[in-house]
Amino acid sequence: MSIDGKIATRTGDSELSSRSDLRRVHKLRATHDAILVGINTVRIDDPLLNVRHVRGRDPVRIILDAAASLSTRSQIAVTSKKIKTILVASPRADKARIRRLEKLGINVITSAKKSGLKGLLAKLRGLGIRSILVEGGGATNWEFVRQNLVDEAIICIAPRLIGGAASSTLVDGAGFARVALSAKMRLCSCAKRSDELIVRYSKL
Repeated sequence: MSIDGKIATRTGDSELSSRSDLRRVHKLRATHDAILVGINTVRIDDPLLNVRHVRGRDPVRIILDAAASLSTRSQIAVTSKKIKTILVASPRADKARIRRLEKLGINVITSAKKSGLKGLLAKLRGLGIRSILVEGGGATNWEFVRQNLVDEAIICIAPRLIGGAASSTLVDGAGFARVALSAKMRLCSCAKRSDELIVRYSKL
Protein backbone atom coordinates (compact mmCIF):
# COMPACT_ATOMS: atom_id res chain seq x y z
CA MET A 1 0.00 0.00 0.00
CA SER A 2 1.04 3.65 -0.32
CA ILE A 3 2.12 5.75 2.65
CA ASP A 4 -1.48 6.99 2.90
CA GLY A 5 -2.95 3.47 2.87
CA LYS A 6 -4.07 3.25 -0.78
CA ILE A 7 -3.77 0.03 -2.77
CA ALA A 8 -4.88 1.59 -6.08
CA THR A 9 -5.56 4.99 -7.61
CA ARG A 10 -9.06 6.23 -8.42
CA THR A 11 -8.61 4.79 -11.96
CA GLY A 12 -7.68 1.35 -10.61
CA ASP A 13 -3.91 1.57 -11.23
CA SER A 14 -2.31 -0.66 -8.58
CA GLU A 15 1.30 -0.88 -9.82
CA LEU A 16 2.87 -0.15 -6.44
CA SER A 17 5.18 -3.13 -5.94
CA SER A 18 8.90 -2.99 -6.66
CA ARG A 19 10.66 -6.02 -8.17
CA SER A 20 12.07 -6.83 -4.75
CA ASP A 21 8.64 -6.78 -3.16
CA LEU A 22 7.12 -8.87 -5.95
CA ARG A 23 9.66 -11.58 -5.12
CA ARG A 24 8.70 -11.32 -1.43
CA VAL A 25 4.99 -11.64 -2.24
CA HIS A 26 5.48 -14.58 -4.59
CA LYS A 27 7.65 -16.34 -2.01
CA LEU A 28 4.81 -15.80 0.48
CA ARG A 29 2.28 -17.22 -2.00
CA ALA A 30 4.35 -20.39 -2.32
CA THR A 31 4.10 -21.02 1.44
CA HIS A 32 0.29 -21.05 1.52
CA ASP A 33 -2.24 -23.66 0.46
CA ALA A 34 -4.40 -21.07 -1.28
CA ILE A 35 -4.63 -17.44 -2.36
CA LEU A 36 -7.97 -15.61 -2.20
CA VAL A 37 -9.30 -12.49 -3.92
CA GLY A 38 -12.68 -10.97 -4.72
CA ILE A 39 -14.11 -10.82 -8.23
CA ASN A 40 -13.55 -7.04 -8.46
CA THR A 41 -9.80 -7.59 -8.16
CA VAL A 42 -9.99 -10.09 -11.02
CA ARG A 43 -12.03 -7.71 -13.17
CA ILE A 44 -9.67 -4.78 -12.62
CA ASP A 45 -6.25 -6.48 -12.58
CA ASP A 46 -6.86 -9.72 -14.53
CA PRO A 47 -4.20 -11.46 -12.40
CA LEU A 48 -2.73 -14.95 -12.75
CA LEU A 49 -2.37 -15.42 -8.96
CA ASN A 50 0.44 -17.92 -9.36
CA VAL A 51 4.10 -18.11 -8.28
CA ARG A 52 6.43 -16.58 -10.87
CA HIS A 53 9.30 -14.52 -9.45
CA VAL A 54 10.65 -17.32 -7.23
CA ARG A 55 10.65 -21.09 -7.32
CA GLY A 56 7.73 -22.73 -5.57
CA ARG A 57 4.38 -24.40 -6.01
CA ASP A 58 1.31 -22.52 -7.13
CA PRO A 59 -1.34 -22.18 -4.42
CA VAL A 60 -4.97 -23.05 -5.09
CA ARG A 61 -6.71 -19.93 -6.40
CA ILE A 62 -9.97 -18.98 -4.68
CA ILE A 63 -12.24 -16.35 -6.23
CA LEU A 64 -15.21 -14.90 -4.32
CA ASP A 65 -17.77 -14.37 -7.09
CA ALA A 66 -21.39 -14.55 -5.90
CA ALA A 67 -22.86 -14.20 -9.41
CA ALA A 68 -20.37 -16.62 -11.05
CA SER A 69 -19.58 -13.77 -13.43
CA LEU A 70 -15.89 -14.58 -14.02
CA SER A 71 -14.98 -13.87 -17.64
CA THR A 72 -14.08 -17.01 -19.58
CA ARG A 73 -11.35 -14.89 -21.23
CA SER A 74 -9.68 -13.93 -17.94
CA GLN A 75 -6.21 -15.25 -17.17
CA ILE A 76 -7.71 -17.16 -14.24
CA ALA A 77 -10.20 -18.95 -16.49
CA VAL A 78 -7.83 -19.83 -19.33
CA THR A 79 -5.24 -21.32 -16.95
CA SER A 80 -7.68 -23.15 -14.66
CA LYS A 81 -6.79 -26.59 -16.07
CA LYS A 82 -3.14 -26.00 -15.14
CA ILE A 83 -3.65 -24.32 -11.76
CA LYS A 84 -6.37 -25.55 -9.40
CA THR A 85 -9.04 -22.88 -9.12
CA ILE A 86 -12.07 -22.67 -6.84
CA LEU A 87 -14.84 -20.16 -7.48
CA VAL A 88 -17.21 -19.44 -4.61
CA ALA A 89 -20.69 -18.53 -5.86
CA SER A 90 -24.05 -17.86 -4.29
CA PRO A 91 -26.57 -20.73 -4.36
CA ARG A 92 -28.68 -18.39 -6.52
CA ALA A 93 -26.02 -17.91 -9.19
CA ASP A 94 -27.03 -18.66 -12.77
CA LYS A 95 -26.61 -22.41 -13.36
CA ALA A 96 -25.63 -21.93 -17.02
CA ARG A 97 -22.77 -19.66 -15.96
CA ILE A 98 -21.63 -22.22 -13.42
CA ARG A 99 -21.64 -25.04 -16.01
CA ARG A 100 -19.67 -22.87 -18.42
CA LEU A 101 -16.97 -22.24 -15.79
CA GLU A 102 -16.89 -25.88 -14.72
CA LYS A 103 -16.20 -26.92 -18.34
CA LEU A 104 -13.05 -24.80 -18.15
CA GLY A 105 -11.84 -26.84 -15.18
CA ILE A 106 -12.93 -24.48 -12.40
CA ASN A 107 -14.29 -26.07 -9.23
CA VAL A 108 -17.42 -24.06 -8.37
CA ILE A 109 -18.69 -24.34 -4.82
CA THR A 110 -21.64 -22.50 -3.33
CA SER A 111 -21.72 -20.69 -0.02
CA ALA A 112 -24.76 -18.97 1.45
CA LYS A 113 -24.20 -15.42 2.62
CA LYS A 114 -25.86 -16.15 5.96
CA SER A 115 -23.16 -18.70 6.84
CA GLY A 116 -20.51 -16.02 6.28
CA LEU A 117 -16.82 -16.52 5.72
CA LYS A 118 -16.54 -18.90 8.67
CA GLY A 119 -18.84 -21.34 6.88
CA LEU A 120 -16.81 -20.98 3.70
CA LEU A 121 -13.53 -21.57 5.54
CA ALA A 122 -14.97 -24.74 7.06
CA LYS A 123 -15.81 -25.97 3.54
CA LEU A 124 -12.33 -25.13 2.30
CA ARG A 125 -10.79 -26.94 5.25
CA GLY A 126 -12.75 -30.00 4.19
CA LEU A 127 -11.00 -29.70 0.82
CA GLY A 128 -7.60 -29.82 2.54
CA ILE A 129 -6.91 -26.07 2.58
CA ARG A 130 -5.34 -25.02 5.89
CA SER A 131 -3.72 -21.66 5.11
CA ILE A 132 -5.04 -18.84 2.93
CA LEU A 133 -3.26 -15.71 1.74
CA VAL A 134 -5.90 -13.01 1.27
CA GLU A 135 -4.76 -10.47 -1.32
CA GLY A 136 -7.85 -8.29 -1.44
CA GLY A 137 -9.15 -6.05 -2.64
CA GLY A 138 -10.24 -3.61 0.01
CA ALA A 139 -13.84 -4.87 0.28
CA THR A 140 -12.72 -8.49 0.64
CA ASN A 141 -10.10 -7.50 3.20
CA TRP A 142 -12.78 -5.70 5.20
CA GLU A 143 -14.98 -8.79 5.41
CA PHE A 144 -12.11 -10.82 6.86
CA VAL A 145 -11.29 -8.04 9.33
CA ARG A 146 -14.95 -7.51 10.25
CA GLN A 147 -15.45 -11.21 10.99
CA ASN A 148 -12.22 -11.41 13.02
CA LEU A 149 -10.58 -13.86 10.63
CA VAL A 150 -7.22 -12.16 10.12
CA ASP A 151 -4.39 -14.01 11.87
CA GLU A 152 -1.60 -11.88 10.40
CA ALA A 153 -1.26 -8.71 8.35
CA ILE A 154 1.92 -8.47 6.29
CA ILE A 155 2.13 -5.08 4.61
CA CYS A 156 4.67 -3.39 2.37
CA ILE A 157 4.48 0.40 2.58
CA ALA A 158 5.58 1.83 -0.76
CA PRO A 159 7.15 5.33 -0.96
CA ARG A 160 4.13 6.93 -2.63
CA LEU A 161 1.36 9.34 -1.64
CA ILE A 162 -1.72 8.73 -3.80
CA GLY A 163 -4.65 10.50 -2.13
CA GLY A 164 -8.22 10.59 -3.35
CA ALA A 165 -11.45 9.68 -1.57
CA ALA A 166 -12.28 7.32 -4.46
CA SER A 167 -8.94 5.48 -4.30
CA SER A 168 -9.10 1.96 -2.86
CA THR A 169 -7.57 1.47 0.56
CA LEU A 170 -6.09 -1.62 2.19
CA VAL A 171 -9.37 -2.16 4.05
CA ASP A 172 -12.52 -0.60 2.59
CA GLY A 173 -16.11 -1.46 3.46
CA ALA A 174 -18.16 0.30 6.11
CA GLY A 175 -15.38 0.26 8.69
CA PHE A 176 -15.78 0.17 12.44
CA ALA A 177 -17.86 2.93 14.04
CA ARG A 178 -15.51 3.31 17.00
CA VAL A 179 -11.79 2.80 17.49
CA ALA A 180 -12.54 0.69 20.58
CA LEU A 181 -14.38 -1.81 18.37
CA SER A 182 -11.64 -2.07 15.73
CA ALA A 183 -9.26 -4.98 15.25
CA LYS A 184 -6.20 -4.49 17.44
CA MET A 185 -2.97 -6.20 16.40
CA ARG A 186 0.56 -6.68 17.74
CA LEU A 187 3.64 -5.58 15.79
CA CYS A 188 5.90 -8.61 15.22
CA SER A 189 8.53 -7.21 12.88
CA CYS A 190 9.51 -4.18 10.86
CA ALA A 191 12.12 -4.17 8.09
CA LYS A 192 13.41 -1.41 5.80
CA ARG A 193 14.23 -2.33 2.19
CA SER A 194 15.46 0.65 0.22
CA ASP A 195 12.57 3.15 0.50
CA GLU A 196 10.00 0.47 1.37
CA LEU A 197 8.92 -0.65 4.81
CA ILE A 198 7.64 -4.20 5.46
CA VAL A 199 5.64 -4.56 8.66
CA ARG A 200 4.14 -7.73 10.09
CA TYR A 201 1.33 -7.71 12.63
CA SER A 202 -0.39 -10.64 14.34
CA LYS A 203 -3.73 -11.01 16.06
CA LEU A 204 -3.67 -10.34 19.80
